[in-house]
Amino acid sequence: MNETDLAFTPALELAKLIRRREVSPLELVEIYLSRIQQLNPQLGSYFTVTADLAIADAKAKTELLTKTTALPPFFGVPISIKDLNAVAGVPCTYGSPALLNNIPAFDDGVVTRIKQGGFIILGKTATSELGSFPYTEPTGFAPARNPWNLEYTPGGSSGGAAAAVAAGLCAIAQGSDGGGSIRGPAACCGLVGIKPARGRVSKAPVGDRLAGISANGPLARTVADAAAMLDTMSGYVTGDPYWLPDPEPSFLTAAQTNPGRKRIGFATGIPPLGEADANCQQAVLQTVKLLEQLGHQVEQKFPDFSALVEPFKVVWQSGIAGAGLPAEVLQPVNRWLLARTGTVGEYIQAVYAMQIVARQIVSFFDTIDVLLLPVYLHSPIRVGEWAAFSPEDTFQQIVNWVAPCPPANATGQPAIALPVGFDSHGLPMSVQLVGKPADEATIISLAAQLEAANPWIQHRPTLATQLSS
Repeated sequence: MNETDLAFTPALELAKLIRRREVSPLELVEIYLSRIQQLNPQLGSYFTVTADLAIADAKAKTELLTKTTALPPFFGVPISIKDLNAVAGVPCTYGSPALLNNIPAFDDGVVTRIKQGGFIILGKTATSELGSFPYTEPTGFAPARNPWNLEYTPGGSSGGAAAAVAAGLCAIAQGSDGGGSIRGPAACCGLVGIKPARGRVSKAPVGDRLAGISANGPLARTVADAAAMLDTMSGYVTGDPYWLPDPEPSFLTAAQTNPGRKRIGFATGIPPLGEADANCQQAVLQTVKLLEQLGHQVEQKFPDFSALVEPFKVVWQSGIAGAGLPAEVLQPVNRWLLARTGTVGEYIQAVYAMQIVARQIVSFFDTIDVLLLPVYLHSPIRVGEWAAFSPEDTFQQIVNWVAPCPPANATGQPAIALPVGFDSHGLPMSVQLVGKPADEATIISLAAQLEAANPWIQHRPTLATQLSS
């Protein structure tokens, strides 16, 4: 197997190759670091590359291979961490130049789980400022670009993570999703992205600032990889404000299990914000046809999301104020959002209203097992496409684009983004499956069935396959 093929090999397969001593952790790290050196200047996918730490870890793990066979599931597999999460001794900028010297002395709980799973961390991937935007163009950093077409965004706020996996600059990636920030980049870059159920992945050692709307999750090339990584990331840590029991059986087992016949609702838009564009509608409708061919009961039915829009915006934008940065260091849209932040009472009222609507949405799932939606309402935008807009107009563009994603954040339900083809610009097309509360297993099983019927793994961006060894 050549180096390019290794770089695009699914993470679970890499772990098997390592266990069989067919490739070493050090060889893999050197391959990925070489690819990062060649492609990251064009892609802007990494803010920080921890080459020395990765090589040291890879050498230690390569040596350990000669001494034991008792290895964690992803032993020696290279991964990236989004730059909204703390890795001890590594800068954590949150996409702001004001925090370039912010070096945590601790690992976030999800990073601890990732290390325990045997992964080797290659670096910190690019995010939008404070994770606020569905594109990744923070001031002071190169914009992240889509490896399928450098003129377009890889999405946000986990845009760097998605670009890195799609371009073969890591085997798999950690991201986070407070309004579509895993699912959107996965859709833009042709990946599988899981927004887990609320309480599935710990927020330790810190707390939750946004009424439970955000969750850490995986971005991967296959459903099985994403499921197995979610197994690794999951679990209660003492003091968590929300928690779920460990899945039984595992999510990887779910990815290998036939889902049976499911009741599936679908929508091609999000009233009152409108219908998806032709590309995104096509992705949904061709998936409907495939689901019917696979024997599922599918009908156009969906909850009423209209009362969610305004309270969700209030809760989501409060994260800007919660970051505690002065207005003068923020980008214009975040500065505008900060100025619009209301009182504590208004925030609590918005949480209350959001939770009432969330109950209504969840109750709709008494009539279905899974909801099929577009990920976004239109195809990826070009890098800088909205740069000339006023902050108010930019924010409205964002709301209108990402509309299918926030409902699952508000309710805490799990959702998975899955690539299904290419749009008229040659960019990946995707759909998302939203499951019942705490039921990642069903959507993972269903996504794996769709993946098997419409394989994607053979597709690679041309940019990422023409590198020197």
